[in-house]
Amino acid sequence: MERDHKSRTRSESRGGVPEVQQLSLEQAGNQLLDECRMVLPGVQALLGFQLVAVFNSGFRDALSRAEQLLHLGAVLAGVVSIAIIMTPAAIHRTREPTSVSRRFIELSSRLLMLGMVPLAIGITADVYLVARILSQSSAVAVVASVMCVAVFIALWILVPRRARLHPTTHGDPRNV
Repeated sequence: MERDHKSRTRSESRGGVPEVQQLSLEQAGNQLLDECRMVLPGVQALLGFQLVAVFNSGFRDALSRAEQLLHLGAVLAGVVSIAIIMTPAAIHRTREPTSVSRRFIELSSRLLMLGMVPLAIGITADVYLVARILSQSSAVAVVASVMCVAVFIALWILVPRRARLHPTTHGDPRNV
């Protein structure tokens, strides 16, 4: 199957493995909306578990009033995350239902990454609460929360930044 010149990458034209595949605006828009769709069910499931926890009789017994309010903050962070992650679809449906612009791609990419912030905050808060209940130690809970934040920073900020600064061949795990 022949491909047009626009779909070829620099390394392909030299006979190598593609390093970067350029996407059309339509492909980029579809991929971005698919990414939002992939993240959303996980956030919704987490929110469901957070909401159910409140109705558990142990919720009042195991958590102090301040910890219950922390859980409320985690729930609200989940709601904010869902709203932000769903925003690209709303923008696409209301502003550009039959087209995709570079502005849409850039704005939606920022919104998807922004939606990860309240998600990380909510998860970290709940990790603190679970660790505090299971270990019965605030110190252990703080350590678990710090580890959680470190994982989010490493995987959601540092790894993508490194990948952007040092492009590698896709599919080769030695280059990640």
